[in-house]
Amino acid sequence: MKPATLVAIVAAGGLLALCAGIWVATQWGRGDDAFADCRQGVVAGGAGAIGGPFELVLPSGETVTDAEVITEPTLLYFGYTFCPDICPLDNIRNADAVDLLAEAGYSATPVMISIDPARDTPEVMGQYASNIHEKMIGLTGTEAQIAQAAKAYRAYYKKNDDDPEFYSVDHSAFTYLVLPGTGFAEFFRRDVSPEQLAERAGCFIDHM
Repeated sequence: MKPATLVAIVAAGGLLALCAGIWVATQWGRGDDAFADCRQGVVAGGAGAIGGPFELVLPSGETVTDAEVITEPTLLYFGYTFCPDICPLDNIRNADAVDLLAEAGYSATPVMISIDPARDTPEVMGQYASNIHEKMIGLTGTEAQIAQAAKAYRAYYKKNDDDPEFYSVDHSAFTYLVLPGTGFAEFFRRDVSPEQLAERAGCFIDHM
């Protein structure tokens, strides 16, 4: 065999091995994840590490479970009604994404779980949610109920005791896409636009 031919065979074999390695690196384990092509966020411990059951209170005063709330694709957010800027902007973004999804033929629900139960009564949550979007659901509860929900979704919050009445609450600001029967699917940061959120959520809905 000529040296040139041998070099060509070795090069071709190396290229084939490289391609195989790339395929394994990108595809290994994807067969177990129906949403692999949709994911952009990376969750330590995998998607199953976020989400879980909760019991919270509707504006009507009725206590409901997560299964009773999440009956269709849901954009879930942890915030509070006295939040001066971040929460309104994020919730309006989520509401706009829900409208964009509706235009594309998808039905989704925006939900906010209060992290300020002392001020966010069921009635207050109902008024807040209705001002954001006709489909939005506002949930509150006892401190223990809210702590359980926040822990399940790894949501951070901390009340600042700077003022007994007009205090602020520090909190994380992720929006979670939660699917009925599946649970947590993806999270979205604040810099994601309504259009981007709707497009990415639509991918997950298509793969349900």
